[in-house]
Amino acid sequence: MGIVVAVSRSAEYTFTKPTRDGVRLVAGLGVDGDVHAGELVKHRSRVRRDPAQPNLRQVHLMHAELHEELNALGFDVAAGQLGENITTRGVDLLGLPTGSLLRLGAEAVVEVTGLRNPCPQIEAFREGLLKHVVGRDEHGAVVRRAGIMSVVLVGGEVRPGDPIRVELPAAPHTPLAPV
Repeated sequence: MGIVVAVSRSAEYTFTKPTRDGVRLVAGLGVDGDVHAGELVKHRSRVRRDPAQPNLRQVHLMHAELHEELNALGFDVAAGQLGENITTRGVDLLGLPTGSLLRLGAEAVVEVTGLRNPCPQIEAFREGLLKHVVGRDEHGAVVRRAGIMSVVLVGGEVRPGDPIRVELPAAPHTPLAPV
């Protein structure tokens, strides 16, 4: 079982999202009051490509362990600063299969849809940071480490300190891919 370390949202298109005492997840939409909430895609680059595509990026989750690793490398990174809505601890987010359910707090449930594809805004936030959140493995495959994306199945309040329970989908599992 993991834990929610921080929650963040922004009503405007900003790279960083201020942390909050709590956020409300709304089924089928995302984080209430967040610019990326909605049934249809809200990320500007994806809207330009096809504004009618479903929003598979309603809630962005990132593990606090990544922040700690980046801080140890000399980057100053805190919860919400890389655009995530929910910062976690104790859950191997990047190792989850597509379709995993995350029960957040007493009520909320999100379904994992895929990986966040790190963008150049990360480099603009902290020079040199992008290469630490996206790279290549020994076989040349791209490795993305900037968190995961999800959709809200069951709404509810989520606050720092809330437990996170993971439910894996039935096998065979599908590895996460960018969404």
